[in-house]
Amino acid sequence: MEPPKINPYLLLVDDDQDFCTMLGRYLIAEGFRCRLSHDGESALESAMSEPFDAIVLDVMLPQLNGIQVLQRLRRNGNRTPVLMLTARGEDNHSIRGLESGADDYLTKPCNPKVLVAHLRAVLRRAITPAEPGKNQPPIHVGTLMLHPGARMVTMDGVPLDLTSAEFSILHVLLLAAGQPVSKEILCLKGLGRKLNSYDRSVDIHISNLRRKLGHGEGNNSPIHTVRGIGYMCALPIQG
Repeated sequence: MEPPKINPYLLLVDDDQDFCTMLGRYLIAEGFRCRLSHDGESALESAMSEPFDAIVLDVMLPQLNGIQVLQRLRRNGNRTPVLMLTARGEDNHSIRGLESGADDYLTKPCNPKVLVAHLRAVLRRAITPAEPGKNQPPIHVGTLMLHPGARMVTMDGVPLDLTSAEFSILHVLLLAAGQPVSKEILCLKGLGRKLNSYDRSVDIHISNLRRKLGHGEGNNSPIHTVRGIGYMCALPIQG
């Protein structure tokens, strides 16, 4: 996969102005361009009016909290990748963020180097290949059709509104249709990072995919749980 473009433009949102400024300086030194925001309403306005490559969004914000900002962005069709920052021990915030359309999350306080690694993984997933020679043919699995180059998925001819993380995880599952894929592989190939202890990101993205595919849990879902291993796309590949 191609590396992220030079100087990606980030919206960095945190109500701790000193922390936000310090983190912004670190990210600029790492080759990013940054705009800072310290409350939910100004963050939402900025996110809807400027073409950011990614958003780093704290949950605890005045006026609108981070979850509310994210939900409004997604309802308005904004698909900018979002990395949520949650307080340590607030697992419910992490889960709600992923369920609302976040691409990834980190708990605070976080190592800036780890944040940069997560950001680069998020940006790599969001890139659409531009060179015609690198375009891959669509993948047909049941009534699903995944277009790798356009990063688009349709089901019964209807486009699905997926985040970049959901698309990448589904891509990995469809390539291995009929075979179980471990959570470790889904995290590594789908999210671009190693699976951490107590990390539920893959599980939440799978739950979101099942909902968007229009199927419930269990045998009615095209994505089956393989106990002790991970997940499997159970639909046969069509020619």
